[in-house]
Amino acid sequence: MSYRDASNDVMLAQQAERESNARTYPRHLPLAIAEARGVTVTDMDGEQYYDCLAGAGTLALGHNHPVVTEAMERVLENDRAIHTLDITAPAKERFVDELMASLPDEFAETAKVQFCSPAGTDAVEAALKLVKSATGNGSILGFQGAYHGMTAGALSLLGDAETKDVPGVLADVHHLPYPDDYRQPFGVEGEDGHRLASTYVENLLADPKSGITDPAGMILEPVQGEGGAIPAPDAWLREMRRITREHDVPLILDEVQTGLGRTGETYAFEHAGIVPDVLVLSKAFGGGLPLSVVVYDESLDEWGPGAHAGTFRGNQLAMAAGEATIDYVRKHDLPAHAAEMGARLRKHLESVAHLDAVGDVRGRGLMLGVEFVDPDAPWSGAGPHAPDGDLAAAVQEACFERGLVLELGGRESATARFLPPLVVTREQVDDIGRIFAEAVRDVVQTDDSLTVEASP
Repeated sequence: MSYRDASNDVMLAQQAERESNARTYPRHLPLAIAEARGVTVTDMDGEQYYDCLAGAGTLALGHNHPVVTEAMERVLENDRAIHTLDITAPAKERFVDELMASLPDEFAETAKVQFCSPAGTDAVEAALKLVKSATGNGSILGFQGAYHGMTAGALSLLGDAETKDVPGVLADVHHLPYPDDYRQPFGVEGEDGHRLASTYVENLLADPKSGITDPAGMILEPVQGEGGAIPAPDAWLREMRRITREHDVPLILDEVQTGLGRTGETYAFEHAGIVPDVLVLSKAFGGGLPLSVVVYDESLDEWGPGAHAGTFRGNQLAMAAGEATIDYVRKHDLPAHAAEMGARLRKHLESVAHLDAVGDVRGRGLMLGVEFVDPDAPWSGAGPHAPDGDLAAAVQEACFERGLVLELGGRESATARFLPPLVVTREQVDDIGRIFAEAVRDVVQTDDSLTVEASP
């Protein structure tokens, strides 16, 4: 059939009939995208939406940015190789040049790069294999609330026990408390809570009766994304770096979603002034196309030829798009722009923070979340109130009806998550904030005091 004039309903019905029951986004965001540019998408019925999902943070420059499309066109017009496995080519070398230039000098000076199959989850698998090969150890330290992907090794790191309850998946992973200021794992807030979390880890590694064999590595997200936009405190990150270094445990930072400016620095670990042993990257680094890499200290480069492979690790179009994206982000200082726009958007989100149904507003840069709660529901877990996924879903639907696409995450999918492209403007931020505030007001039936005017 011709899809040019098909409606949303026709295409969604056909998708439901032909695609797997595992599909997710169409169940809550019922649109078929006809066109996309910048921060907006237009559906088959002509309705336009602000896209605060943006490929789960993949589209750093938004949809169809000219520098990205032109970079891909140059590859196609000049008969360049599109797929090379791990044979090098000009596009690949230029990508590595830009990647290395984006890293702190201290890390880049001794860094090696492993190209992986397209998804970030494969880069996580490669990182696990790397540290296990280098150390000869088998166990991995992960964190509660984590999300690192859906392949077997990455799935074993997942904080969501229900999702990973699949026979044969679990590996030798030990989940440690992540310092969430709202849902405090030790019931203590602020610096004292962070200190307890780091002391717990240090004692565990020093205690021969902890039951944990020498770990091959520790993996963490500087900001938990799917976990609900939860930023790790800088002081706690510095402690994790100190502890892992003193105990000879390689530190793996998963910056699949945070990397390339999203949190207000090029890399989220730069806020804390640390350097990891291993860095996992994907999403924005492919310029919107599938690409993932692991960057690691050369001291860990102990695996042999073919120890990790993947057919599509030679995606030259993605490397050209990624090079153009990294270059644009650096030249236009988009990390600083993300910090400014994130602070502006956060003011809008905090305008609803006084509501009983809003438990927490949090995040960093343009990686923000609003957690909805039910203060009247019985609750014995961490944090003062039960997460309210039903309310969050109602807010998501109300936003969608007003022209705003956003995703949910966190416990019980109760956190509305904001991941707009880094090129979002002040005017667009104000529109997004206004739509969200109106949607919350409509759902929780409050008065006009929700709306806030952003500073010019």
